[in-house]
Formats: sequence, structure tokens, C-alpha cells
Amino acid sequence: MVAGATGLVGRAVLAALSADKRYRSIHLVGRRAPELRDDRVRFHAVDFGQLPELPPVDDIYIALGTTIKVAGSQAAFRALDHDAVLALARQAHLSGARRLALVSAMGADAQSRVFYNRVKGETEDALRALGFTTLVIARPSMLAGDRASLAQAARLAERLCLFWMHRLKPLIPANYQAIEAQDVAHAMVQAMTDGATGTRTLQSGQMQGAR
Repeated sequence: MVAGATGLVGRAVLAALSADKRYRSIHLVGRRAPELRDDRVRFHAVDFGQLPELPPVDDIYIALGTTIKVAGSQAAFRALDHDAVLALARQAHLSGARRLALVSAMGADAQSRVFYNRVKGETEDALRALGFTTLVIARPSMLAGDRASLAQAARLAERLCLFWMHRLKPLIPANYQAIEAQDVAHAMVQAMTDGATGTRTLQSGQMQGAR
């Protein structure tokens, strides 16, 4: 199951799973369906505030996320990045899922004074308590990828930052370099399917060049 398959990393996760024949079926949950031709894909339109019963799956990938600016308030941001993620994880676990992968963020820390990082950290901690056999937490740095094809608004500051990060890449530690969404997605899928158990946190530098 994939939540957030119309986002930058979620779309890349879906593409990686579609290319992986080990998965018999791929269930997508969200507000709108992505464009993908794969007979194994089933889309389920859901309201993350009132989740229905979910189909039984083995693995769940959660790539939900927004920004406080887009959400409109801290409360709205927390409702998606924390509450919706946990509600979805709980439902999936009840339906039989035992492996979960989450797109979190570099700097996630439940004790952080920064609201964004604190919410991400609290979400990670809450997921650890749910009892998944395998929990993969990806903490990417600034994401690079084709946002135009997702009909996302241009972010001038982000584009400038990515430009200079690319120019200065040899001088920037791996964990702080911009990372392609496809690299994050492939690192997550690899970690979920390699047979290892327990909780693993994938730092951005570890995921560079994972394709």
C-alpha cells in the first residue's frame, strides 16, 4: 500500500514498486489517483480524517507530507503529517501489515524547538510504538525532482537553493546535499525488501545514489 503516491517521493515509490514483480498487488490510498498503467494497482479514495477499513497488505509506504505554508496553520500541518500518518499506520497494522516505510525529514526530533522537526520526530516515535516487524524511516535532505509534472506551484527560494547546492556539491557533506526523490524511493524499497527486521533510519547521505 502507498499513501501519497501523487507526491514527489510517493510517485517514485509507486514507480519502483510497479517495476518490482514480487508485489502481487499495489493499493493506493489518497484523494486523487496518480496516472499509472499497471493491472496490479487499485486506487482507494479516502479522507485521511475518517479512514475506512483498509484492504489487507504486507507492506505500507507512507509518503504523506505538506508544509505549514501550504497547510495554512500549524494545526493543519500536524493533522496530516502526524495524525493522518498514525491513523493510516494503525489501520494498516490492524489489517495485517507488518512492514512500514515512512518519508520523514532530516532533523526530525521530538525534543526539537522547531515545530516542523518536532512533529516529524513525534510521528517517528509514535510509529515505533505500534509494533511493526520492520520500520524504515527515511530522513531526506532537500528533495530534488520534477515538481512541474505534479502541477505544484513554483518555489523560487527552493529552486535557488537547489541551484547553489548543485554548484557547491563537492563542498557539502553528503547528509546535507540535495537528494533526488527517486534515490529516496529506491532506498526505502530496498530496505523494506531485504529481509531485515527492526527499525532502521536512513539518513540522506546513505540514500544518495540508491538507484
